[in-house]
Amino acid sequence: MQASKKSLAVPILIMAIGAAWLLNTIGVIPGVDWIWTVGLGTLGVVILTFGGWNRASVVVGAFLVIASVFSVARQTGRMRLEFEVPSLVIVLGGLLLMAQLANLPMPEALKQEKKDK
Repeated sequence: MQASKKSLAVPILIMAIGAAWLLNTIGVIPGVDWIWTVGLGTLGVVILTFGGWNRASVVVGAFLVIASVFSVARQTGRMRLEFEVPSLVIVLGGLLLMAQLANLPMPEALKQEKKDK
């Protein structure tokens, strides 16, 4: 019997929280605000997993995952805020460009209804 994507989300989230907690406890990655970082990353993965393959889900989901990685880098002293924010702006532009060039479909919720003429 194959598990659905939805049934895997909670166990994977619990494992990610546990791994982050363990890394923090043993001093591998101390001083990281895990609620913020795991929240960003998890939301990004959830959007990518359940949002379908469209412009909005790819751009927003990937952006949130990358933002969580940058957040860890900043909080561990590997990246300064002065570099994090402009880098995220560049990443967002790159994701938007990629979604446009890949000709990803717009999500149904964002499609404009064609007006009858």
